[in-house]
Amino acid sequence: MHDEIGDNHIGSCANNPVRQDAFDITDEEKIERIKKDVENILQTLGMDLTDDSIKGTPNRVAKMFVKEIFGGLNPNKKPKASTFDNNYKYGEMLVEKNITLYSTCEHHLLPIIGRAHVAYISNGTVIGLSKMNRLVEHYAKRPQVQERLTMQIVQELQNALGTEDVACVIDAKHLCVNSRGIKDIESSTVTSEFGGRFKEDKIKREFLDYIKLETKF
Repeated sequence: MHDEIGDNHIGSCANNPVRQDAFDITDEEKIERIKKDVENILQTLGMDLTDDSIKGTPNRVAKMFVKEIFGGLNPNKKPKASTFDNNYKYGEMLVEKNITLYSTCEHHLLPIIGRAHVAYISNGTVIGLSKMNRLVEHYAKRPQVQERLTMQIVQELQNALGTEDVACVIDAKHLCVNSRGIKDIESSTVTSEFGGRFKEDKIKREFLDYIKLETKF
């Protein structure tokens, strides 16, 4: 059953399944433990860990897991969502599109690579543009399911801005589909979450039309 859930990319919960004791040990302790686990995996596969090219791999992988691609699991690393009064009274939709997204599928620990498009309508508060990118990055740096990631981005911005009028669309390739299993290199996965006024057909269509615009420099 568990293999079937993973191969069909089905998530089991709306929040990342993190244990309560997940941060009882330091990052350095985690790196040492993971390093030994990676050594065991490579040795089991028959790799020669005395070779200069691979002897440092266990440590590199452990540091990458803890410090980089899964760093978003640590709530202390969540970027501060700095908000400001909408003094210029901008009342239309704001769209931050084509946010580069790198995440990791929690079923096979293979990369998810794509773009996130995020929008909101201010009710008196605005957020720094780069903060939207950073929030996407933070929630992406976890073992993830794309549906959950989309929802988390919207919920975080709703809380920060004090409005339900937030939307997110993600279009991404999953290497667990593209490079293994069915090996379909052309397919991508699109997910969306629409809150508040973005559920209205007119507002939703406006947002989707903005996404299609070609950005020229």
